[in-house]
Amino acid sequence: MSAAKGDKFGDARTQAGNSASAARSLAISGNRIDSRELFASEREIIIAHGAENYRLRLTSQNKLILTK
Repeated sequence: MSAAKGDKFGDARTQAGNSASAARSLAISGNRIDSRELFASEREIIIAHGAENYRLRLTSQNKLILTK
């Protein structure tokens, strides 16, 4: 998927870029990251994996959904 303006991840990346202008650190213990740190200020994050972008969302029932 391209990072072209107007794609389905474009708005989420723009919002993330605006709200995350300050650097943020995450505590990592071995291979474990607490989801509360990932979703501290948002209910959705974009994960860049190679040339693809994935959306990780926290639902109202506190479940995680990963979509491409």
